[in-house]
Amino acid sequence: MAAANVVEMAKSNSGTRKPQPKRAAREAKSSGKPAGDPRSFGEAAECLRTLAHPVRLRMVQLLLSGRYTVGELAEDCGVPDNVASEHLRLMQRCGFFTSQREGRKVYYEVAEPHLQSIMKCVEARFL
Repeated sequence: MAAANVVEMAKSNSGTRKPQPKRAAREAKSSGKPAGDPRSFGEAAECLRTLAHPVRLRMVQLLLSGRYTVGELAEDCGVPDNVASEHLRLMQRCGFFTSQREGRKVYYEVAEPHLQSIMKCVEARFL
């Protein structure tokens, strides 16, 4: 939603103004609350939904230990190459991985260092 539309919606609701993101952040700091609001977490929620799949979590775990090809990841995860490629594409779209072509092979590696922290939480709780 465009910023202008958000402001108009905030003004039009019963004549009261809702706190805008920057204003909400300032108010949170002054009240001792952590900064943020539900709209601010949209991108985070989308990327966490992308991770929320057993095959993708295993791929993240593997890629945190080194770089792998699609075929290597597919074999370890027990899925066809085309399915592994689709999982990787979705996670690459969130900025989690980079890929590098070497001849006929494409290698994937972690681009987002925070994945290590997320994986540590998952492993500590579920493995």
